[in-house]
Formats: sequence, structure tokens, C-alpha cells
Amino acid sequence: MSTPEPPDETSPDQSPSDRPPTQQPPPPQQPPPPSSPGYAPYPVQFSVDYPDRLLDRVSSALRIFTIIPIAILLATVDGGSATAGATYVVVGAGGLLFGGPLLMILFREKYPRWWFDWNRELLRFQNRVGIYALLMDDRYPSTDEQQSVHLDYDYPDVPVQLNRWLPLVKWLLAIPHYIVLFFLWIGAIFAVIFAWFAILFTGRYPRGVFDYLVGVARWYNRVVAYALILVTDEYPPFRLAP
Repeated sequence: MSTPEPPDETSPDQSPSDRPPTQQPPPPQQPPPPSSPGYAPYPVQFSVDYPDRLLDRVSSALRIFTIIPIAILLATVDGGSATAGATYVVVGAGGLLFGGPLLMILFREKYPRWWFDWNRELLRFQNRVGIYALLMDDRYPSTDEQQSVHLDYDYPDVPVQLNRWLPLVKWLLAIPHYIVLFFLWIGAIFAVIFAWFAILFTGRYPRGVFDYLVGVARWYNRVVAYALILVTDEYPPFRLAP
């Protein structure tokens, strides 16, 4: 014997809009963005887009010459001078600001926003020229567009996020990183030589070499942000990974 179905609680004269809404299941949650396993994200974010294409062999072969104009331009904003006989001529001004932010953080607990923007944009420009020198991109470095190089960090809330006395000793605390970076850059020289031959014969940049050089540049930028331009008090990690 079949079980009788329960009567429909909705009256025949009840319109569909008057019926109680059916409960929809909650939408599935999106997974969090992937990150390095076991690592907390560092305030300084750096990455370079891998050139998954054939690189210009001629430009790569002659990179030591093609980089000269943009290197001269960088020198004019990165600070420089020349002496001709008894005449001292200033040919460049600027560079990454260290003394000014240090004094402002120490005595006023303040980091002027335009100083922050100057340091960040100049550091981005330096990295674009550096990535071009390392053969990791065959597009000529732009003075203002990010291109394949992505470097970013947040503007610090000095009274909350920065210790006013720490800038006095950050350069000393970063000495272990200077030592490690010295050997990493030696390895980078041999890596670039290998990549140069690989590009000439295959037109491709070896992915393992590329990732190593990105890691070295990432390490360098973290140390600069911590010890030189003073935008974070978080000690840089000893790793190449993000």
C-alpha cells in the first residue's frame, strides 16, 4: 500500500510570488590565493613575468651596448657627479632617500608621502633596468611603466608600524643579508652567462635560471626596503621564494 503524499500547503488561489521562498544553498567559497607553503607574506612584493616566447637574439647578444643609453639616464636621477680639471660638475641628483626619512621617523614619526613615492618609483626604475641587463626581458626599460617587473609595498603608518629608533641600527642588523647577497650575486653572474648562451642558441630563457635571478632580486629589494628606504620594520626572510 502506497503512502499518501502530504497535502500541498499552498492554497490554489495563492500566486507564486506569495509562496514562501525556498532556501538556496550558500555559494561555494573561493579558495585563497596560492602562496609559498609555510611562509607568511612579506610586506615587499616583487615578481617578474616570465617571457614565455622567443627572445630577440640580436638584442640579447648586444645587451652590454644597448643598455648604455638607459643606464646613463638612470644615473642622472640616481645621483652622480664628474670632475673636469678644477671644475666640479653635478650631472645627476636624487638617488634613494635614506637620511631624510631616517630623521623624520626619528624626530617626527612621519614619512613624507612624496619621499615614499620617489623611493618606490626610483626603485622600480632601477629594477626594470636591472632586469633588462640580466636578459630577462628584451623590451627596452620604460621610465614610468611597470612592464614585466612588479614591485610594491604599502605606505607605512609610522607611529603604529615603525619603531622610531630602529632606523639607527637597521643597516647593522642587515649585515648577514649583505654577506648572503654577495654570494648570491656571484652565482647570478654565472647564471646570466649561461642564460646568454641559451638565448643565442634556443631563443629561450631557462626557467630555472630565471626563477633563481628573480629570487635574488626579490631578496635584494627586501633588504633595500628594510635597511635603506626604511618602509618596514619586519626583518627580511632568508629565502628566494615570495
